[in-house]
Amino acid sequence: MTTISAALISWFERNKRDLPWRNDRTAWKTLLSEIMLQQTRVDQALPYFEKFMLRFPTVLDFAKADQDEILLLWEGLGYYSRARNLHKTTQLIVEQFDGEIPDNYESLLLIKGIGPYTAAAVSSLVFNESRAVVDGNVIRVISRLYGIDEDVKTSAVKKRIQEIVDSLIDSTKPGLFNESLMELGATICKPKNPLCSECPIQHECVAFSQARTEYLPYKAKKAKVPQHRIGIGVILNQLGEVLIAKRPDDKMLGGLWEFPGGKQEKGEDIETTIHREFEEEIGIKIKLIKPYSPIKHAYSHFKISLEAWNGTWISGEPKAKESSEIRWIPIHDLDKYAFPKANRKLIEQIMKDF
Repeated sequence: MTTISAALISWFERNKRDLPWRNDRTAWKTLLSEIMLQQTRVDQALPYFEKFMLRFPTVLDFAKADQDEILLLWEGLGYYSRARNLHKTTQLIVEQFDGEIPDNYESLLLIKGIGPYTAAAVSSLVFNESRAVVDGNVIRVISRLYGIDEDVKTSAVKKRIQEIVDSLIDSTKPGLFNESLMELGATICKPKNPLCSECPIQHECVAFSQARTEYLPYKAKKAKVPQHRIGIGVILNQLGEVLIAKRPDDKMLGGLWEFPGGKQEKGEDIETTIHREFEEEIGIKIKLIKPYSPIKHAYSHFKISLEAWNGTWISGEPKAKESSEIRWIPIHDLDKYAFPKANRKLIEQIMKDF
């Protein structure tokens, strides 16, 4: 055991947070929590984890569930491909391993949907296999600890950090070591205003000794985030039902429902965009009546202004040309379907009229 790993484990055992996936740890709890915590803060994931464990206490329960129900429960957590992929992964676990999550790294990697990071997390945290886990928190800690001033997003630096953590891991307590390093990054070695005075390895830290904690980890500047105007229609039929469309699984936000529409093209006003999208994607003509308030929303790589109009169906037979499915549903059933966050904000406006 290295001095660093011993100090980390000792600190962790005294200061670890009481988190539900740590209590009576199982492979399923660990797999679910690790997927939820990808690009998501603990406080955001906590209520979702507890909700999912109540509804799906085992891998089999999750595997046999309907994807629409899973996405509805996941709504608001974002990065919906995680939910779809985990659903497929659990089905493979049922088919290939009789519903038992494998107890070693190499077998976990045989399952489509489980990569090196997740395999290392499950095998070390649950089965005590000596596999180092490197997430964003760990990258930040190691870059500061060793004074790495190169771009941490490059594959060369990621490889170097993995090698460092591999050399530090305590082979007798690999799960505790991995948790302690991730916990340090989450609670002490934070992105801004790190609590260096409380750090158990402060005396080993190059960034602290050189007063460079605010400058590390170094990340090259991102390109300017593109912005798009999206025009959509909230279209009713003669029965007062609203038309919704389901996004294909292989597209962004796949499996979620939305109001039809699309990206504004150059030279179009937003009403023209909506008419064009309905003719191209649904095959119908519509009449637009009144606009809703625009909704701003940011995704990881772009931002949108969602501009919606309500209206009525005029002619043509609706067809799912670009969507996997379309449906006419009662307005008051909108809460039974999983929608992206921006659409859900629009629904709040829609329901004020009903």
